[in-house]
Amino acid sequence: MKFSSLTLRTFTTLHTWVGLVAGFALFVAFYAGAITVFHHDLPLWQSPHAMEQPAQTLEDAQRLLDGVLERHPEARRHIGMTFPGAETPQSVAYWQDAKGTWLFAWADQYDGSPTAPQAGLAELVNELHYTLGLPVAGIYLMGMVSLLYGLALLSGLVIHLPKLLGDLFALRPGRNLKQMWQDAHNVIGVLSLPFHLLFAVTGALLCLVFLQMAALNPLIYDGKLLAALPAAMDTAPIRAAAGQPVRPGSLAMLHARAIAVANDQGQARFEPAYLKLANAGDANAVIEITGDGGVSLGPLGAVAMDANTGQVLHTQLPGRRDANHATLAAAYALHFGEYGNGLVPWLYFALGLGGAFLFYSGNLLWIESRRKRRQQEQGRAQVNMARATVGVCIGLCVAVSAAFVSVQLLEHLAPAQADAGMRWTCFLVWGGCALWGALRAPWQAARELLWAAAIVTALIPLVHGGMSGLWLWTSAQRGYWPLFWVDGVALAMAIGFAAMARASSRRALHGEPNSVWSRPRPGNALS
Repeated sequence: MKFSSLTLRTFTTLHTWVGLVAGFALFVAFYAGAITVFHHDLPLWQSPHAMEQPAQTLEDAQRLLDGVLERHPEARRHIGMTFPGAETPQSVAYWQDAKGTWLFAWADQYDGSPTAPQAGLAELVNELHYTLGLPVAGIYLMGMVSLLYGLALLSGLVIHLPKLLGDLFALRPGRNLKQMWQDAHNVIGVLSLPFHLLFAVTGALLCLVFLQMAALNPLIYDGKLLAALPAAMDTAPIRAAAGQPVRPGSLAMLHARAIAVANDQGQARFEPAYLKLANAGDANAVIEITGDGGVSLGPLGAVAMDANTGQVLHTQLPGRRDANHATLAAAYALHFGEYGNGLVPWLYFALGLGGAFLFYSGNLLWIESRRKRRQQEQGRAQVNMARATVGVCIGLCVAVSAAFVSVQLLEHLAPAQADAGMRWTCFLVWGGCALWGALRAPWQAARELLWAAAIVTALIPLVHGGMSGLWLWTSAQRGYWPLFWVDGVALAMAIGFAAMARASSRRALHGEPNSVWSRPRPGNALS
């Protein structure tokens, strides 16, 4: 397939500017998204003592549920709780108070805490991934960015389609650094194109689903969509409280019943993960138990029952879902890699880092394509883009690593302030790095912030081992593989940042002189 030169120039311009507009947000989303691969491991890494505590039982979960319902009558209307398991060693209950604030309770903590135990670090990384850390508007902003992202991918496909095979295998390292960056950008983009299209579509769907419903409600559903939404999104039917108190069924009975129902419907493996209970203690109490059904696409399924008798009311299990639940389950699973075997998370981790590289290298290519090779002083736009790229992108890497280090220190020195302190650390360090990048020359800021990223990231396994006594080798010996992999990946990334810092220093000293990344020679006015 061939395109005219005008068409290619149009799509090249579109690809460039859409990439620049959305690139910073997408770098954040992909870098944080790569780390969310470990979102099941991060709570254990944050509070590793949980792995050394005796495993909780269903009796412990029952005691927690009864204690919360007794102390907090408002929780009887709707309460959720995790079952004890490998990923969540202790059960955690959660509900909303009269003001709509979410509260959490766990063993020996029934009063209701505004933050969940051990989950602060995982939640922070997840928020960076899908909201950039911005409250309320962040998720909608990322939905719009996902649409721009899809546009950039399609325009990039048009650009490279005529020479697809050549771009796929071309990687020419050497003195022409722009050509090397271009080849690396192209080969990663071409190889990962199917996954990036998947991320763009599912990201837009997950972030903008409520805006889509609000727009379609008066046009197609005659204003009745929101009323039908609970039935379309949940498994349990909506039942009004009868006002008749009854003795509820035990968690052990309901847990066993959910497994039996899932097995009868073809799920050879069904491990309950969490529950949602409505109208607790009432004759119309309903419970929905969600569990992991294995390696299928969208492995989570749900069984809804009468919470008093265990009578099955409805099910949404893999292979037996309706269109609404099947679409949402597939979108979530495809976006976060919640399917397949143990290799899939590592593939998504590599894709996340590769995606971050695409947007970082895209900015570098824009800067290099506008470099005035015969002039010592470069344009202000190129200099400012270089400063922003270094400050925002590399600054994020420093900030996320600083959050990891700070949460370990605070968990042992001031546990009550761990989550809040970690968030303050992350955003203050990020802001400080962005300011540093704005005030320093690009060649200086790049070198200094890359070394900062290397040092702070290397501190992650060191501080974790020093605070908890669980070093890399200790975790491996005890079989604490979640802790081992988090520390091991941090160490590998620290080595990577150090290698990039050394390369940046070499380029500043020995690279092409008329570049924003080169140290000024005598007579060079660039600063």
